[in-house]
Amino acid sequence: MAKAITTTRAQESTNAIERLYITMRHLFNRGFYKPTGVSGETLKQALLLLRPEIYGSIADEKAELSGLIYVIERLPEGIEQCRFINLTSDEGYRKSHFKAIVPPKRRRNCYRIDDEQMNIEITRGRSDIYDILTHLTFLFIESEKICKRVLIEDTDKTIRDWTKLETAVNKKKLTQAEREVALIHTANILGRSFEEIIEVYESFATATDSDRFLRIIYWLGKLAIEEEISGDKRAITFSAILRERLGHHIHGERWANTIKETLNKNNLLNRPIHIISANMHSVMNSLFAKKALKKEFTNTTDSLDIYEALSSPENEKLRTKVKSIASKNGMISIDDKSGTNIDVQIFDMAKLGKESCCYDLSNETKTEDIPVIFVMDYAFGEQAYETIDELLKPYKKENKELQFLNIDSISVMGKAGILEGGKGDLMIPSSHIFEGTADNYPFKNELCAEDFKGHGLEVFEGAMVSVLGTSLQNKDILKFFYESTWNVIGLEMEGVHYQKAIQSASKIRKSIKENVKVRYAYYASDNPLETGSTLASGGLGTTGVKPTYLITDKILKQIFNN
Repeated sequence: MAKAITTTRAQESTNAIERLYITMRHLFNRGFYKPTGVSGETLKQALLLLRPEIYGSIADEKAELSGLIYVIERLPEGIEQCRFINLTSDEGYRKSHFKAIVPPKRRRNCYRIDDEQMNIEITRGRSDIYDILTHLTFLFIESEKICKRVLIEDTDKTIRDWTKLETAVNKKKLTQAEREVALIHTANILGRSFEEIIEVYESFATATDSDRFLRIIYWLGKLAIEEEISGDKRAITFSAILRERLGHHIHGERWANTIKETLNKNNLLNRPIHIISANMHSVMNSLFAKKALKKEFTNTTDSLDIYEALSSPENEKLRTKVKSIASKNGMISIDDKSGTNIDVQIFDMAKLGKESCCYDLSNETKTEDIPVIFVMDYAFGEQAYETIDELLKPYKKENKELQFLNIDSISVMGKAGILEGGKGDLMIPSSHIFEGTADNYPFKNELCAEDFKGHGLEVFEGAMVSVLGTSLQNKDILKFFYESTWNVIGLEMEGVHYQKAIQSASKIRKSIKENVKVRYAYYASDNPLETGSTLASGGLGTTGVKPTYLITDKILKQIFNN
């Protein structure tokens, strides 16, 4: 008799991710789905089988609070009240009376069309769709948990706790005593202790709604209860224009053309260009802050003190001063109007004033060899391929002549999940692996672990996995990557897509030089293998300042010493 073959949790999880991925692409092509329909149930079951670390106790009967905070920060305010969610392309809503709602932790424009409908603009590619659908599936699972706990079986009546919560939510303002009573009833509904509810309550509050947590729970439950009792189904739709445009680089092409026109206008196309994918402050601050703020920091020898001060919300005047100095010394800012949500800074190092920059160019450097530093804000998942692929194409002049860009190096820095070590530690990749496929992209990294030794941070060197979404990972898959011969040190979302575009441009299409230098370095935002250390556990705070500026410094030193 043949021996039964059992699958591991890692294999089951990989199958669940594949099922989610395929189902989401199918639903997009189909144009709509209902969360309680067959397709919606497929997504929910796959997510419950996967049980991602970021969603904590999603598979338990009790509500998952940390995961709820994480999701709500990435979806538009009020989405829990909407029965109809429509994913659209950039279809001109900004020209209407509707005010864009931008989630605090995701740059996407959303519009509340009426009491029942929310429209979400997708301009950053398929990764944005996977991200939104995964988060929505989490919300639907949590809303059904509430429904099951409050709806009395075989009736259309609800338990007393729900009636009390409804009364509290319908009041314009609650006293402290009324609020605590409402929270006690909410705790019973969610299967959590009063203490746990109190801990997360403030995290949901906004400047205009201190009791937002109560309203979110109420509306999540209300729509699920109405669907159960009356059959009023929730629905997710994809607009016809979105389905037609997706994958055609419309926003990326618009973005890249604006940049090339700016470079051409400033006679920078022939100069050596160094692309850096980073945030919109670390390169500018590294180049100018120490000298720009020497009066404000007379007793400071450590640049890190200046960078920490600049990252503090109350120091807007300091940030404005650094930006002003940078603009006077060759910085050109391009605010995004293409829909990519990727802003750009161009630094013309030939326009540096005396004693303005914190890095020195050799006196022997010819004007035509002085570097141009091009900084682009972070892309999101597959959007990295779209933007870099379009940017590296030759510039088509008015006479239709092609002008090839003189790209000398491409550097990618950012946050990633680490599999050994803790928040703030560094990862230096030697290759990128695309999750769920055999696609792998080895490369020569101009940065190495030795460059970062002696700064009090742990440094790891090895392969990085580019994942479909940070919210689709669990410990079983990550342990497999970590413990197998893949030698994986961390996970992120863009590396494969950047490298795919760079390799096609340099090795196949020959639109940039074949020996273009590449640099990749990441710092740890979380360790998903450690309980309580996922992205849902909170931000980095000032922990991220040191690794951010350390990586930036190493990149800039290599550019200036080139």
